[in-house]
Amino acid sequence: MTNPLYLALDVPQLDAAKGLAEKVKAHVGGLKLGLEFFCAHGHHGVHEIAHVGLPIFLDLKLHDIPNTVAGAMQAIHVLEPAIVTVHASGGRAMMEDAKAAAAANTKVVAVTMLTSLDERDLKRTGVNGDAHEQVMRLAELAEIAGLDGIVCSGKEVGKVRKQWKDGFFVVPGLRLNGVGHGDQKRVVTPRQARDDGASVLVIGRPISRADDPVAAARAIEATL
Repeated sequence: MTNPLYLALDVPQLDAAKGLAEKVKAHVGGLKLGLEFFCAHGHHGVHEIAHVGLPIFLDLKLHDIPNTVAGAMQAIHVLEPAIVTVHASGGRAMMEDAKAAAAANTKVVAVTMLTSLDERDLKRTGVNGDAHEQVMRLAELAEIAGLDGIVCSGKEVGKVRKQWKDGFFVVPGLRLNGVGHGDQKRVVTPRQARDDGASVLVIGRPISRADDPVAAARAIEATL
């Protein structure tokens, strides 16, 4: 079975990010590069990380008018990402255009609700209902738009899987038992998320900020 664990390389320095990836590559299945990394290092940085030899997940969370998002998606064809994110709240037309513009081998997944948000945050932005309702609503929209899957917390992935049986589900915000949550509000363990139907498990700080990143990655891999 392919390792579902993707390391979030939320490290601003390119050399440090590449060094960390090289250290743990035997214990993870892919590498996630977020907005901070992409803004700092652009295409060059992605190419450098790709030399590690693992699939690249570009977590850019694209959210704009359909034409602009389609253009951005076409601009990253050369990077050959395995996964790219867009925001589901951009609407059906935006998601349809994003998928149409993506490279043939790139999975396009929609971010439903950030794991740093909870019901109080939803209410403040004018969204009625709880986190579960919001995620299910946006998951349905993403499926209708023809996307490959969504990003959601481990709290929702089980129920979304029942609704979208062949979807591709990315779960971030994962923490081991006894580890602080930091800025994440809706978290589960990697094992629980995998058991509930996650396709990809995104882990960042529990590995990248560990005293021994290799031992941390190996320990998480062992729980799967």
